[in-house]
Amino acid sequence: MKNLRALFFISIIFIGTCLRANTITVCASCEVKSIKKGIEIAADHDTLLIKEGIYKEYNIHIDKPLTIMGQNLPVIDGDDKGEIFTVTADQVIIDGVKIINVGTSYTKDHAAIRMVKNKNFEIRNVVLEKLFFGIYLEKASHGKITNNKIKGDAVDEFGSGNGIHLWYSKNIDINGNDIQHVRDGIYFEFADNCTVKNNHSHDNIRYGLHFMFSNHDVYENNVFENNGAGVAVMFSKFIDMRHNIFRKNWGTASYGLLLKEINDAKITDNTFDENTIGISVEGSNRIAYAKNDFVGNGWAIRVRGAIYGNTFTNNNFLYNSFDLSYNSNLNDNVFDKNYWSGYTGYDLDKDGVGDVPYRPVKLFSYIVNRTPETIVLLRSLFMDIIDFSEKVSPVFTPDNLLDANPLMKKVGSEQSQLTVKIK
Repeated sequence: MKNLRALFFISIIFIGTCLRANTITVCASCEVKSIKKGIEIAADHDTLLIKEGIYKEYNIHIDKPLTIMGQNLPVIDGDDKGEIFTVTADQVIIDGVKIINVGTSYTKDHAAIRMVKNKNFEIRNVVLEKLFFGIYLEKASHGKITNNKIKGDAVDEFGSGNGIHLWYSKNIDINGNDIQHVRDGIYFEFADNCTVKNNHSHDNIRYGLHFMFSNHDVYENNVFENNGAGVAVMFSKFIDMRHNIFRKNWGTASYGLLLKEINDAKITDNTFDENTIGISVEGSNRIAYAKNDFVGNGWAIRVRGAIYGNTFTNNNFLYNSFDLSYNSNLNDNVFDKNYWSGYTGYDLDKDGVGDVPYRPVKLFSYIVNRTPETIVLLRSLFMDIIDFSEKVSPVFTPDNLLDANPLMKKVGSEQSQLTVKIK
């Protein structure tokens, strides 16, 4: 009974707050002409309706719960003088504004929108251009970053910031954003229990996604395309990456996905298409790789050492220059029931599984790892001869590194369910 009474009073207070909330209109011909003035006179939970126009303002501080609502995408021009919005209050919504000309600083990370030690916020339908950092979360939690367009003009990684940057933040939902031409599209550091879905991160200077020391995160239905070095995942655990596309991340030191010191993760139903390296992995253990498509990469998977207890099952390896590169003669990982386009075995009992095992590591890939210049011999008869000799009598590659049950047909892909819209 006491709980019901408390719930009743809380509901009355909430309804009363909503009824008292006002809308303050900001425009050139209105009584309130600046966003700063509107925030100053607003009460908690009021809405600031910013009409179409250009507002030359920066260092706007929001220290109370408010809704900042743009009408017909008003432009907030920081005139390259500094940060635009700094939010320190809970329950703030920023919706439908365009922010340009964030100030560049090599001592301060100026952002278009910075959230500091707050929670229960939402940033949506915002356009950010000519920025240093885009959306910067600092010790924030329980927020949503939804349907924003972030476009920087980064030339090099030293003079640019990140599109969406999380530092010591948790329980953040990042959904449906388009991010391009910044240093890292999305950057996580000490960001736990976050979800990244339906984003298109492309044409960025360094990484489409870069995160470190972040655990229990989910990355789903994203496209990481044509970035300097694809996606980097480091020093984290319990990561679930599924239904993503890693495409055309090319360069001498580039890859679709870098895994370094990652443990207890799942990488499933992803597509690695035309990357220099599909997955580069080092020091990563107990990862389940399943139902992924590796198509037309230089290396599908390149192992740099110290990976244990991993499983590779039901993946498709299609027309890669090298399916697997391995730099150790010891193997503690399982390859089973994958489809290999380079498999030339037979299936006499017609059970869909090859009757002879497949060795995915070619001796030539071992040679290229140690002498990169030999890559010029890739399509030569010499390559075929040395690969055949290693296949007959393995010397340089682990004797137990094989797929004992290679599939005769491709694994059915679920990538048709991908919902990311590429514009």
